[in-house]
Amino acid sequence: MADEQTKWTSTGSSAPGRGDDYDPESIPVRTAATVLILDERPDLHVLMLKRNSRSVFVGDMWVFPGGGVDADDATPEADALVAGRTDPACSMELALESGGIAYWVAVLRETFEEAGLLIAHDLSTGQLLDFRDPQVAERFEAHRDVVNNTESAFTGIVASEDLALDGAGVHYVAQWVTPLGSPRRYDTRFFVTGMPEGQVPLHDDDEAVNHKWVRAADALVANDAGEMIMMTPTLSMLQRLATFSSVDEAIASAASATSGDDERIRIRYNVEGHQRIAYPGDNDYEQSNPTTENGMLRWPSGSLHLS
Repeated sequence: MADEQTKWTSTGSSAPGRGDDYDPESIPVRTAATVLILDERPDLHVLMLKRNSRSVFVGDMWVFPGGGVDADDATPEADALVAGRTDPACSMELALESGGIAYWVAVLRETFEEAGLLIAHDLSTGQLLDFRDPQVAERFEAHRDVVNNTESAFTGIVASEDLALDGAGVHYVAQWVTPLGSPRRYDTRFFVTGMPEGQVPLHDDDEAVNHKWVRAADALVANDAGEMIMMTPTLSMLQRLATFSSVDEAIASAASATSGDDERIRIRYNVEGHQRIAYPGDNDYEQSNPTTENGMLRWPSGSLHLS
């Protein structure tokens, strides 16, 4: 599997920096969460967003919905809104002392802010939220505007609408730390979930200027051709996603994964500054510097193989 997975390199400009950029203390590492939203269209596709070129971090690149974990994501009120998860269990899964459930809140909030999708259950019916009713769609479009323009609004809106965030349907699959040399650095947890029926993604035209549903293998080819520029962590997730034949298979693998499945990934920078993903077992894995950039993948491969 390693030989098949390591032929892809990032076409983004994220090679290590110089001077003070090598100092791990020079730029603080913030916590973040991002999610792969999967759908059968009619085969397995993933939702991707194109970042605004003005963005300080990953500008003009294709990413999954996500962003920083805010203080409001880590409140008891936010914790109480997550169905199917508890903070002790989430924290154990992320190897944290506490506060793990905030990552689930953050990724569901960011999905609503950036893509207009609110993955939550109606407490009165137990059903996932559905926007096919125009009045409901209009109401939540207004809610989204409020969330995007008002700090601390998300949990209040979820509570006022008698909703429970679908924590049980969101599964942890990876962790990546931004390399030294970037103007911003994040310790990002990656998750995977299914697309809710009755909702349609729409980028916010602020942080994201475009969106598309794409097959993982097609996205990898587009990156290689310079048509969809992506960072190394994004590529690593697409590589693994390309081994699955369906949404159900991908999510079942994520849901059953444990820390025993963890693969520690490293990055090799070549003379052109491009990056190559080095998996355990690769010839140059031990030559890769784990302090420059590294990741962890907790998502056992599917039934397919990259050609």
